[in-house]
Amino acid sequence: MPPRKKKPTDQAELFTASTPKEIQDLLWKAADKLRGSIDAAQYKEFVLGLIFLKYVSDAFEERRNQLAKELTEEGIAEDRLDDFLEDRDEYTGAHVFWVPENARWSWIATHAKAQGVGKLLDDAMDAIMRENASLTGVLPKIFNQDRVDQKRLGELVDLISDARFGGSEDKPAQDLLGEVYEYFLGNFARAEGKRGGEFYTPSSVVRLIVEILEPYEGRVYDPACGSGGMFIQAAKFIEAHRGRGHKSDLSIYGQELNERTWRLAKMNLAIHGIDGNLSSRWGDTFADDKHADLKADFVMANPPFNVKDWHRDESDPRWKYGTPPKNNANYAWLQHMISKLGEKGTAGVVLANGSMSSQSSGEGEIRQALIEADLVACMVALPPQLFRTTQIPACLWFLSKDKSPQGPRRLDDRRGEILFIDARGMGEMADRTERILPETDLRKIADTYHAWRGTASAREAGLSYEDTPGFCYSSDLERVREHGYVLTPGRYVGAVESEGEDAEAVAERISKLTAELYELFGQSDDLQRTVREQLGRTHA
Repeated sequence: MPPRKKKPTDQAELFTASTPKEIQDLLWKAADKLRGSIDAAQYKEFVLGLIFLKYVSDAFEERRNQLAKELTEEGIAEDRLDDFLEDRDEYTGAHVFWVPENARWSWIATHAKAQGVGKLLDDAMDAIMRENASLTGVLPKIFNQDRVDQKRLGELVDLISDARFGGSEDKPAQDLLGEVYEYFLGNFARAEGKRGGEFYTPSSVVRLIVEILEPYEGRVYDPACGSGGMFIQAAKFIEAHRGRGHKSDLSIYGQELNERTWRLAKMNLAIHGIDGNLSSRWGDTFADDKHADLKADFVMANPPFNVKDWHRDESDPRWKYGTPPKNNANYAWLQHMISKLGEKGTAGVVLANGSMSSQSSGEGEIRQALIEADLVACMVALPPQLFRTTQIPACLWFLSKDKSPQGPRRLDDRRGEILFIDARGMGEMADRTERILPETDLRKIADTYHAWRGTASAREAGLSYEDTPGFCYSSDLERVREHGYVLTPGRYVGAVESEGEDAEAVAERISKLTAELYELFGQSDDLQRTVREQLGRTHA
């Protein structure tokens, strides 16, 4: 085919997208079409798979129409247009998935009633995976089954046909669908309750981890990656600070135990234009580490809390600081992530509050070893009710392999110190049951860490660190030893200094006291577990 002069792709032309709110509302109705006959985990696959198929088809048609316009302007004869319009390089070169004719949404919608919608959809998924290597084994082929109500499925296709994922002047199609996909992940997590926490971490928690770690470039790893939220936020961080073209500055590595969730993550990365290595299949991080030789610059994770049934090999070299107990994987996760850090690597990990103070089954000794190895950089106590899927109070561990000044980066020397931040009184209620961290709170916590560490962003902003009673405290290791290696921030930051309290301060104190009650309940669970173990030894 003769070469032609390329013109820049303008995603804003030709298709005007619906607003994200309109598309979200429309597609949530689509989920309701199958809600009665399929459980939450199944209809999640159905709806998100169809949204993805509709997106790649709309993006393909958008590029096709742009291409036709460009060719016409260049004077290409109409009888030669089809040769160019079916040139896959014209699409893949513009970062658009190649969609064979029988997988295009317009073709499916036209032939659905005559040929059977379930088979058409399965065939379309197959065709797209064959033509796009990054989607191999990812898309669901679950539509042409006896248990699927084909009439309802046809109605669902009709409804999704009303949604347009073309770009707008301010928002490319990729961003629009990315928002829809994230909205649905959040809604499905709420619908599934506790099980939803397996694939979804609240966005404000994810953003806080990313804002503190500042992953500008390098290898990013998540050993319990769920639907890929940490990776998406890391890419957004790069775009916000360095522009859309810098997402490739990050190399993404992840692993997920659940097959369905692994597929969601692969689709999520594809929708956001992220080339990640989530291995060729799902797997247990402890029993089958898919990235055994990886040394990462950043580890970001929200592993499942307090897992009691996990693959435990006492001779595993990852247990450098002590063998984790068989009835709780918290310290297995921490040591696995430490084993993945490069020489100057840093990690941000969400864990249950009990991990900061537990003394049962050797966990206290492991925590002591981590502290004495100077691996703990910062502890953040989170406010209650951030996680709709669990009432277990949570905290953030920030780990660092090197707290020295590190040469040209001019970081402050924090060897032998740990920063404690008590954020239990922060956040605001989004509704009756769920709390979020607004921008001001995210910024305050992240700025405090960066001022303490002396990062470039803190220096540029003119930030300097100082202890703030009731909020943050930089402790030397001697004081941590005095507290029995307990890492609960409330023990270190002290009380707020004030001459009087207004209504807002009282509300903050109530919120903090509520968080402390949650923490006590968590410690009570640890105590009960210890007592049971001791009684077991006594009667053995």
